[in-house]
Amino acid sequence: MSPPEEIADALRRFRRRRTRRWGLRRAGLAVAVISGATGPAVLLTRRTDPAATGPSCSGQRQFALPGGRADRWEPASGAARRQLAGELGMRLPPESTLGLLDDYVTHSGLVITPVVLWAATHWVQHRVPVAEVLTVPFADLDVEPVFVASAGSNRSAIRLPVQGGWLHAPTAAVLHQFREVVLCRL
Repeated sequence: MSPPEEIADALRRFRRRRTRRWGLRRAGLAVAVISGATGPAVLLTRRTDPAATGPSCSGQRQFALPGGRADRWEPASGAARRQLAGELGMRLPPESTLGLLDDYVTHSGLVITPVVLWAATHWVQHRVPVAEVLTVPFADLDVEPVFVASAGSNRSAIRLPVQGGWLHAPTAAVLHQFREVVLCRL
């Protein structure tokens, strides 16, 4: 079995949780899987937009999964592919979608659907909103998360140590679930 078939098979067996709340804005995040130099990997971006800094990163711009808001009636997979094309120049067909992970509701009320895409060895071109692209091998995702108290909430926030830095929610949550649902079953 090839990596995309194994990933798609793991996602088919996964029973994902959907969030259906009228009036909430929706977004699609691309978990773009590529054939990296050391094996399969996922792509993260660091945006040039100052709005990309969050309260949890002390003014530092953080790496995130490519993605953004879905247009009205646009499926999450379409939004993730559209955003991936806009941020990295990777134009993927609908059949590149391997599956979906659990919906993630942010503190601001945005419903994010992570879409796992097989991007193979597609050419990556940095676009205006992207300052840097980070390739994260699957082995680097096999780490234990750290949970920290979240200001103004009774829920803990997740962080993942990756390549000498920290990934924060929602990226950390999505990649941790990707590890648990897919990587632990390969």
